[in-house]
Amino acid sequence: MSSRRDFLKITAAGVGGLLVGAAAGWSLKPAEVKEVPTEPQPQPSEEKLKAAWIYVGPIGDYGWTHAHDIGRKEAEKAFPWLETNYVENIDEGKTEGAIEEFINQGYKVIFTTSFDHMNPTFNAATQYPDVYFFHCSGYKRRANMATYFADLYQTYYLNGLMAGALTKSNKIGYVAAHLIPEVIRHINAFSIGIAEVNPEAEVYVIEIGAWFAPDKAQDAASTLVDQIGADVLSFTEDTPSTIQFAQSYYEQNGVKIPVFSHYSPMYSYGKDVVPSGQVVRWGPLYKDILAKVYSGLYTTKNLENVDYWYLLDTGAVDVGAQSYDDSLWISPEYKSVFTGTSVTDKLTGETMSLMDLIERRYYQMKDVNMAFDPFTGPLRGRWWLGSGGTVLGRDYSNGDVVEVPAGIRLGHDDLWNMGWFLENVVVQE
Repeated sequence: MSSRRDFLKITAAGVGGLLVGAAAGWSLKPAEVKEVPTEPQPQPSEEKLKAAWIYVGPIGDYGWTHAHDIGRKEAEKAFPWLETNYVENIDEGKTEGAIEEFINQGYKVIFTTSFDHMNPTFNAATQYPDVYFFHCSGYKRRANMATYFADLYQTYYLNGLMAGALTKSNKIGYVAAHLIPEVIRHINAFSIGIAEVNPEAEVYVIEIGAWFAPDKAQDAASTLVDQIGADVLSFTEDTPSTIQFAQSYYEQNGVKIPVFSHYSPMYSYGKDVVPSGQVVRWGPLYKDILAKVYSGLYTTKNLENVDYWYLLDTGAVDVGAQSYDDSLWISPEYKSVFTGTSVTDKLTGETMSLMDLIERRYYQMKDVNMAFDPFTGPLRGRWWLGSGGTVLGRDYSNGDVVEVPAGIRLGHDDLWNMGWFLENVVVQE
């Protein structure tokens, strides 16, 4: 079972609404987005709002669950009227029981943070229509159940620009927990950045089959480096194990294998080998949701079209590895490499330093109008996931060539259900 986001089960599922009722700026909107009713707005109650979080893993993973818990604490600190609680290590089978226990304790807002929690959350929302439910990374909604997500594909693209300049072997390794659309989307974004700087480089992917698996992650990293010859690494796994492998490798062999931090600030685990990475700040999202619940803007009657899709422009995600407050943070040692590397902006033809290009792309994507998106054609690859899927309204079977024409930007559904890999990605079977 692929834990929090097992999209293998729903590759062809429909996905609705984006970032409704949130101060999001630019968003990838589907054909129709309905506004959340704003009238009437009841005055806030004097009693505390009780909100509970259901986590799929341990807070100590220093990855997915850790980042969500930092967001919970931020919301609790910001709002004196808020009381919070949480439970760890809840898989799909335990979800409804955990929800019922919180409801019996008087909790009125329930956050479930795993894709695997989706069906149990929907069942509970149907059973308890006066309770607010917010589910992370899913697509099922109803009057009292909304969905939310903070996505990293833009930051992975920026990490890819860096990786393309750092590799000497033209082999870059990727340790993947599960090859579901979310992870495929991130690998492809990473690969687009790499190809923009270094068209000869390839990304070699090993799937380890678990979100929290430090030993498997280190084994995969070792295989990528020692057997395949990768000299740069990235990963989607909820511990710093891949970074610890690279730091240990440097200390033992004197060879640096740069590795990009994931989800939480992991720089301290590999100060010699971490150029940068991705950080997620769930706090802004949780505060927005809870403020709207408390004020009465959100009710248990109007959540069906509320689906948060937070990108760089919202401040919920960023480039960094040193702290949750990072904003385009790059290790000074590696920043000097990027400053000394000359590249060409594929959009303008200008010659500039890689550092200048990284900054340009960062602010283009951070702009409310998102002047650049990595998933803009021309793009070419092959369908990989399951028996097939759809891109730009066209059906593809496993192995079919997928092409995105020049100038066409993929929308929300094509990103959310991505099941194809770009040509410079090599999945190890």
